[in-house]
Amino acid sequence: MLKLSPAMAAALPRSISFVTTALTIAVLIELNGDDLRRDPLQVRKATLASILAKAGPGIRFNEHIEGDGPTVFAHACKMGLEGIVSKRAGSFYRNGRSRNWLKAKNPDFVRT
Repeated sequence: MLKLSPAMAAALPRSISFVTTALTIAVLIELNGDDLRRDPLQVRKATLASILAKAGPGIRFNEHIEGDGPTVFAHACKMGLEGIVSKRAGSFYRNGRSRNWLKAKNPDFVRT
């Protein structure tokens, strides 16, 4: 969290606002020189989660949600998100598009 002295805060234009940002990490394909692309998605996600559990503020793990994809997609749309990506749990990592993952985009999403 950014803290400003009262003098610095008073000197800022009123139109400036601060936004909290975070790096969200969803995939791990290499670790300590080991290629993890042939490991199933669940293994790569578990490894990444254990690494990021020790990370400091501003770095987040992109949680994996198993279950009813249409319900998750409906909630993502209600939240104003761009959409969701669905992946086969046992799939290996592959560059580019694949039949092992599906991107569902919110038809009402507007990028600002």
